[in-house]
Amino acid sequence: MDTVKLIIEFVIFPGFLFSALVGLLSTWVDRKVTARVQYRQGPPWFQPFADILKLLGKEIFVPEGASQFMFFSAPLIGLASVTLVSTMLWIFNADRNVSFIGDLIVVLYFLTVPSLALILAGSATRNPMGALGSSREMKMVLGYELPFLIAVFSVVARTGTILFGNIINYQAIHGPLIMSLSGLLAFAVVLLVVQAKLGYAPFDIAEAEQELMCGPLVEYSGAPLAIFRLTKAILFFVLPVFLITLFLGGIEMNWPGLAWFAVKYVIILSLIIVIKNTNPRLRIDQAVRVFWGPVLALSVVAFILALAGL
Repeated sequence: MDTVKLIIEFVIFPGFLFSALVGLLSTWVDRKVTARVQYRQGPPWFQPFADILKLLGKEIFVPEGASQFMFFSAPLIGLASVTLVSTMLWIFNADRNVSFIGDLIVVLYFLTVPSLALILAGSATRNPMGALGSSREMKMVLGYELPFLIAVFSVVARTGTILFGNIINYQAIHGPLIMSLSGLLAFAVVLLVVQAKLGYAPFDIAEAEQELMCGPLVEYSGAPLAIFRLTKAILFFVLPVFLITLFLGGIEMNWPGLAWFAVKYVIILSLIIVIKNTNPRLRIDQAVRVFWGPVLALSVVAFILALAGL
């Protein structure tokens, strides 16, 4: 029965189907708001679903000389990782006692996998544009992972625990971590890293259509491209949930709690969309300089303040 329950949680709720549904609706909100900012009408609410279904029915082209195993496995690896993260985060919020030692590290690892999948995908195609996109994505990962980890571990320093359940319990007693100075600074750092993990402006240089024709995904079509699009949509849902769990008190599994979660989710979604639509694309050297400069300094300050209990 436990195995059946785990399969249901991974496939239906809170795993793949639920995360895909909310993620695709969130991408529609993003596209609709972006269109309004640009004085356009924007797509109907079902457009993201129609795009995925259309791609699933398209023919798959594999470039000559490509590594077929890596070409087809890369999108599946990324999709599995974000689905696992979504499932874990919701389970930890629903039952804080099932949290295990090192669960935060496991989630951080799986959040890195989608970017690694993009790098592998671009490298597998043997296309110069794909290889260049993979190179840029690799530089972005090297740029933002260090401040991201320091900011996240400022939460560990403040709460004294590395378990998600205990972090949520700490916030239930002492209030959301974002209300502290260290928590606010760490939240700002992680929010900027979220932009980079999603490949949104100003950190969308790896997939710059005007330069690289979609970068790592230039040779992808059909179902593999649909899986990559779906992975990004789920990531668009998972990363705000991650922020809410770490900094905004977690999720209470009752109607008032879920309503409050929806408010927090919409606020974070709005921040991501505003940053995306109000900042020009940075060059790869500028993006890395931003993460290794002011963002890294901000994360270190947040960590020091967390150690001081501020």
